[in-house]
Amino acid sequence: MPEVNIEIGGRIFQVACQTGEEHFLQSAAKLLDNEAQVLADQIGRMPEARMLLMAGLMLADKTAGLEEELRSAEGRIAALERDLSSAESAPPETVEVAVIPDSVTDSLAEIAARAESIAESLKPDAA
Repeated sequence: MPEVNIEIGGRIFQVACQTGEEHFLQSAAKLLDNEAQVLADQIGRMPEARMLLMAGLMLADKTAGLEEELRSAEGRIAALERDLSSAESAPPETVEVAVIPDSVTDSLAEIAARAESIAESLKPDAA
């Protein structure tokens, strides 16, 4: 079982882990160190146990917030998937378009031609 040296809050710790897990341990230690650095910048030097406890609580708070966001996003995704599924299974919407019979358009064209003829006959002669 490999042992890895990690640095948290300016302090070195030797931690054992499973073979192949070293990278994950280093990543987790980096997250914890980032929180410990925030504490050190704000409060200054503190006992090791308190620093680790506070940094762990800060990470837990962030994790809880992210888990809540994840649950909310998963809920929105599920709702969208339900909407999509019902939209896909619904029969296609039909749109009715009024069709004007040829006899009506012919009548309107004839009326327009008569109106133009009357208008032309009412024009004064250009002589």
